[in-house]
Amino acid sequence: MTVLPEGLPLAAEFPDATREQWQHLVEGVLRKSGTTDAGGAGAEEALATALPDGVSIRPLYTAEDAPADAGYPGFAPYVRGAQPHGAALSGWDVRPRHTHPDPARTREAVLADLENGATSVWLTVGASGIPVDALPQALDGVYLDLAPVVLDAGEDFEPAARALLRLYADRQVPSQAALGNLGADPLGLTARTGRHADLARHLAAATELARLTGPDHPGVRALTVDALPYHEAGGSTAEELGCSLATAVAYLRALTGAGLTVDAACDQLEFRYAATADQFLTIAKLRAARRLWARVAEVSGATAGAQRQHAVTSPVMMTRRDPWVNMLRTTVAALGAGVGGADAVTVLPFDSALGLPDDFARRIARNTSTILLEESHLARVIDPAGGSWYVERLTDELAHAAWAWFQEIEGAGGMAQALASGFVADRLAATWQRRSRDLARRKEPITGVSEFPHLAEQPVEREPAPAPPAGGLPRVRRDEAFEALRARSDAALAAHGNRPRIFLAALGPAAAHTARASFAANLFRSGGIEAIQPASADAESVAEAFAASGAEVACLCSSDAVYAEQAARVAERLKAAGARRVYLAGRPGDRQEEYERAGVDAFVFAGCDAVAVLTSALDTLGVA
Repeated sequence: MTVLPEGLPLAAEFPDATREQWQHLVEGVLRKSGTTDAGGAGAEEALATALPDGVSIRPLYTAEDAPADAGYPGFAPYVRGAQPHGAALSGWDVRPRHTHPDPARTREAVLADLENGATSVWLTVGASGIPVDALPQALDGVYLDLAPVVLDAGEDFEPAARALLRLYADRQVPSQAALGNLGADPLGLTARTGRHADLARHLAAATELARLTGPDHPGVRALTVDALPYHEAGGSTAEELGCSLATAVAYLRALTGAGLTVDAACDQLEFRYAATADQFLTIAKLRAARRLWARVAEVSGATAGAQRQHAVTSPVMMTRRDPWVNMLRTTVAALGAGVGGADAVTVLPFDSALGLPDDFARRIARNTSTILLEESHLARVIDPAGGSWYVERLTDELAHAAWAWFQEIEGAGGMAQALASGFVADRLAATWQRRSRDLARRKEPITGVSEFPHLAEQPVEREPAPAPPAGGLPRVRRDEAFEALRARSDAALAAHGNRPRIFLAALGPAAAHTARASFAANLFRSGGIEAIQPASADAESVAEAFAASGAEVACLCSSDAVYAEQAARVAERLKAAGARRVYLAGRPGDRQEEYERAGVDAFVFAGCDAVAVLTSALDTLGVA
């Protein structure tokens, strides 16, 4: 066997490529494609992707893009995690959520989860879950010194917290061994309900719980800094981080004002963030969140500023149509949360947007973390994304954008005042409006909903879940605009026995029309409109084929060359055959006036406002 000389650089014969050389090559490609004539940095900028918050994703990252202050594992600013290098890694806390209002059913689900891989319990108590007095029944059989219990009790957080503390005493769990989180989040509750008059009372109750648990229950935290209300209201990643930071600072002030030391106050907080199917953004978000909180802890005088993080797969991304795809979304989100360094991860069951999850959905959600931990071994590396120049840069940019938003909130009087004045709500609404435009244009595609919808799929039925708190910030979903369109189609199917239809006039040979016919069918199906495409169509037979289809609207599908020869003539014949509206798949270019005179009413193409097109089509067809 040939042994290479020690220290032999394998790439010694290859000179290092410079960024300028790469940009020069890019210039040539972009110029040939007609994208841009810009050179140098301009060519590179043409390939950048803009994200909210002024953040952009570049096509190339090098060592010069990475910030120099990411630190080391286990040390401030904790970007690389709170565990020092060489520490024993045990993975994240697998934390299923339980929302069933029946304490017996909840107990059954809790025990099943704990026996099959879960390591803690997230329990909804009060109006949206089990009654407070049923807490002992729901946790019967749970070893409270082994499985942390995290409460989510809304306005009932104080009685629920005291009930859990009594349960520790009744079960003779030593206070030093008790584990969990009492779930007090007065500002998050205010954001959910809009009841600002109750904030002072709730904040005083939360502070008292922290005073009560701090000295005697070191494993129990009293407060949760929940960023989900801001994520679910449509906020961007940096806005979610900034709102959580402003909330935590408000709690820090309240706790230290009540006599707790800064370190004791920090120990009472756990942070909750959404994990989305954008894995790199999720990874960078959690890393940036630790950096931000470490900075607050530093300037507050705390001796340690490691943030305790609970990541929850995003409710905003969960769809009601084709919910099976949610398994893919939550798997990627859980991966991002784990790689990003979350201490606890909740994978929402794939059917959670439809009501109360069934046993199968709960098992799949639970096993998602198990597979990532035990088979993929994600937790065996500290900060797996560390050293990726892209992730390092994205972490840095998110941290700066979030800090700027946090400063705006502080400038508006702090989180409580910013919520009361509508400052936060207006900002989040504007962000969601911009994102909704991208969703409507399918620039942010939703698989199974806006892309590749399956109209014949049987609906998944679930038992209704208790209503969540309402009255404050809205709860949005990515699929809501398309869901409304599909609901109109479902109503037509129930009333008339068939869905609204569109006739696809696929002109010319298959090579000419297949791409645009597939595009048009996919587009109209996303609004619940069934696409009818005959085996062949031409200018001579199109009227007969249209009449036989039973459709009332039509769409021309072919290449630009075929359009130039046939589109005007076919559009005229479709209109003469009774087509109430005629679409053309593709951009019309300089032939728009010609096509419109012939009867083409609208053009559909990649990037068009699909929601507007589909709404107009359903209106034309009289679908209420």
